[in-house]
Amino acid sequence: MTDKTVIFKKKILAFFVVFIFSSMMGAFAGDIPDRWKSEWSATDFSKSSIEFSEVMSGGPPKDGIPAIDDPKFKPVSDINDIGDKEPVISIEIDGKAKAYPLRILMWHEIANDELSGVPITVTYCPLCNSSVIFDRRINNKILDFGVSGKLRHSDMIMYDRQTESWWQQFLGEGVVGEMTGVKLKRLPSRIIPFAKFKKSHPQGQVLIANNKSSRNYGSNPYFKYDSADKPFLLQKEYNGPIPSLAYVIAIDKKAWPLEDIRKQKRIVDGDIIIEWQTGMNSALDQQQIDKGQDIGYVTVQRKQPDGSLINIAYDMSFAFAFSIFQPDGKIIIHE
Repeated sequence: MTDKTVIFKKKILAFFVVFIFSSMMGAFAGDIPDRWKSEWSATDFSKSSIEFSEVMSGGPPKDGIPAIDDPKFKPVSDINDIGDKEPVISIEIDGKAKAYPLRILMWHEIANDELSGVPITVTYCPLCNSSVIFDRRINNKILDFGVSGKLRHSDMIMYDRQTESWWQQFLGEGVVGEMTGVKLKRLPSRIIPFAKFKKSHPQGQVLIANNKSSRNYGSNPYFKYDSADKPFLLQKEYNGPIPSLAYVIAIDKKAWPLEDIRKQKRIVDGDIIIEWQTGMNSALDQQQIDKGQDIGYVTVQRKQPDGSLINIAYDMSFAFAFSIFQPDGKIIIHE
């Protein structure tokens, strides 16, 4: 285990102290921007769509969790250090496909990249298990994203380096600064096991670590998180119909428990078809991701008028995150 890994895990333990401190400071919410301005001198705190008291430190400072800005890839045929059941974020644009292993994004959370000429940002928030890919073009401007070190409702707050506006990762929406209210376009991506990516995209490219010794890649610093009693650093109350850390498949304002999909194998809702398959490890279970429990994975498609099926954007996250960030949404329980 590297020194950096030890330091990172110590920071996770320190989160609890930060949580208590942040809760106490909530009473002084009006002074919060003043305390942030030394680190965020370019952020326009006069513009915001959220309560500043909802924002808390996650432990690491701005860029303490380093985004990947110069991603390196290898052909899928050259990869031999990723377990077949390990989860990867997969995306295909104009016939070209890339996979971003959670064993890497667990430690970086954001990768700024490009695929088939489309500038994209690949994001993963371990605390709410939200993995979303966005088109990072706004009004003909290409944004680069970093990890702010801040959390809101146990979800990562990203920031763009052009305006230093803050963005809610789960929604892809600007919440503080010049970009407040602006939404990034979500792109169709899948969370699938590496074996599925290899089979579906034999010519695909796979993200590799720029420096394998810099992090303990393949390990899970959030040991047994997805079987915990409640989310980490969540201040807002969750009143959903299933456990807060139950996996759901979310599409817009609807979500289905992964366990229900597993039991039914196939769920049809209008023109949306969700199918479950076995063979993917949880990234947040065991200390080594390739040893995690098999939670399976899904494909989500929309049926077209001609009968053909197209992949659509979805998120496999925790129930609490969906309920909080989609207050008008519904978790659909199969009777």
